[in-house]
Amino acid sequence: MTPCTLTALSDLARLNVDTIIDVRAPSEFAEDHLPGAINLPVLSDAQRAEVGTIYKQVSPFDARKIGGALVAQNTARHLQTALSGKDGSWQPLVYCWRGGQRSGAFATILDQVGWRVQLLKGGYRSYRRLVVAALYDTPMPHRLMLIEGGTGTAKTRLLHHLRDAGAQVLDLEGLAQHRGSLFGAMEGGQPHQKMFESRLAQALTPLDPTQVTWVEAESSKIGGITLPPALWAAMGAAQRVEITAPLAARAHFLCHAYDDLTADPAMLEERIDKLRPYHSAEIIAAWQTQARSGDWAPLAEALIGQHYDPRYAKTAARNPAPVEQLALSDLNDSTLAQTAAALHARFNAGE
Repeated sequence: MTPCTLTALSDLARLNVDTIIDVRAPSEFAEDHLPGAINLPVLSDAQRAEVGTIYKQVSPFDARKIGGALVAQNTARHLQTALSGKDGSWQPLVYCWRGGQRSGAFATILDQVGWRVQLLKGGYRSYRRLVVAALYDTPMPHRLMLIEGGTGTAKTRLLHHLRDAGAQVLDLEGLAQHRGSLFGAMEGGQPHQKMFESRLAQALTPLDPTQVTWVEAESSKIGGITLPPALWAAMGAAQRVEITAPLAARAHFLCHAYDDLTADPAMLEERIDKLRPYHSAEIIAAWQTQARSGDWAPLAEALIGQHYDPRYAKTAARNPAPVEQLALSDLNDSTLAQTAAALHARFNAGE
């Protein structure tokens, strides 16, 4: 076996391995893992809990004996299933929580088979320390430029067009799997906070700090995800470009961008119900009636005008003035693509 040490997040792109294997329990893997890793647990969640109980209540020796038998059984199953097609040239990297007994036992068996196995020194914990250092302990070096604007001004869509135009972008809502509002939940739900931070660190690592990176203006939370302090501080200090568009154009855009809600009026009614702390019963009832009737555009205009715009105005008043305000007549893809190309050409040139 060959030890592998991560000294920087950029080391991940240079690993000379075919497969990264996380041997921790499924719940540990689901919380967070190295980018691109697969999960071949040597102990299930229930088995890990059982061994831990024996360790505390009986003895460490008994726990290791029972745990060793379980690890051997599970490793045999992986050899007969997930790894059965691997030839002699296959090179895996194996890790567990801190590079201890679980990954060591699994890697030893793979090494005895004849594969050239690398074992991550310090395990997942060594990787997590690098993520924390990047997002919590040191200022971000990136030159951020925020896209701000009221609800329905196609900020995320403009961000995607900027990426297509060749600009550096950071899609926080995509990483968080949430569109950033009460109506913003996406299918599949959000990742764990640690998983979001891994995705964020992975997205930031290849970006050139000397070039502008475009980010949508967000609050400090996207759904249930909290933005790490280094990123939040960088966003607070960043310059801003503000997008405006007619109310009808914004409502039209929302009807298409949130087609998952228009396809499920009952779910939309349920989301509207969560606005009761902010609006009268009569207004909520009127919005829910529009949802049941499929009056999408009038509903979108009402939500923008009566709920979201007043809140955006208060937030915008506390922020520095934008370096540029773009009034778009519509939010069609052709208009957004032209806007993105112009923004990239101007700010990438350092103006």
